[in-house]
Amino acid sequence: MVEIFLFGVSSFLVGLSGALVPGPMLTVTIANSLKNGPLAGPMVVSGHMIAEVAILLLLVLGLGWLIGSATATLVIGTIGGMVLVYMGYRITRSAPPSLEGKVEAKDKYGSVLSGVLSSISNPYFFIWWATIGWAFVVKGLEFFGLLGLLGFMAGHWTADMGFYSLVSVFSSRGSEILTQKYYKTLMYGCGIFMIVLGIYFVFSAQIRAL
Repeated sequence: MVEIFLFGVSSFLVGLSGALVPGPMLTVTIANSLKNGPLAGPMVVSGHMIAEVAILLLLVLGLGWLIGSATATLVIGTIGGMVLVYMGYRITRSAPPSLEGKVEAKDKYGSVLSGVLSSISNPYFFIWWATIGWAFVVKGLEFFGLLGLLGFMAGHWTADMGFYSLVSVFSSRGSEILTQKYYKTLMYGCGIFMIVLGIYFVFSAQIRAL
C-alpha cells in the first residue's frame, strides 16, 4: 500500500512539473478565467483530461510508435501550431466580461473545448505521453496492475486540477479589479503569446522534418 502511495506521489510531482511549464493550456486558463470566473480552470482541465484519456487509449492499442513518428510530429506540429494561432487571434478579439454577460454560460462550456484543443494542438503533449507518460503507465501496470494505472492518473490529474484551479481563482479576481482597458491589454498579451507559440510549433515541425 505504501508503494502505491509513493508511486502516486511521484506521478503527482511529475504532473506538477509539466503543469508549471508555461504553454497553451495555461494561457487558455487565464483567458477563460477572466471571462467566466474560477470554474473555468477546472473545466479547462476536464477538457485536458478527455484528451489524455483518448491518447492513453491509443497507446494501449499499440499506436505509441505512430504518435512518436517523424510524420506524426510534422503533422501535429503544423496543424497544432495553426490551431494555436487561431485560438490566439480569438483571444485578442475577446471583449471585456461586461460585454459578454449574455453568452457567459456558452463560454463556460467552451472552456472544456478549449482544454481539449489546447492539449491536442500542442505537439509536446503527444511527445510527453509517448515517452514519460507511457513509461509511468507501463511501470504502474507492471508493479501494481490496474491499481498502478489508477494511481498514476490520480496523481497526475490531481496536480493538473490543483494548479490550474489555483491559477483560475487568482486570474478570475482580475476581472473584478481590472478596468476594461487593462483587461484588453492582458487578453491581448495572452493572445500574442499563443500566436507566437503556434508559429514556433509550425516552424519547429518543419525544421525537424528536414
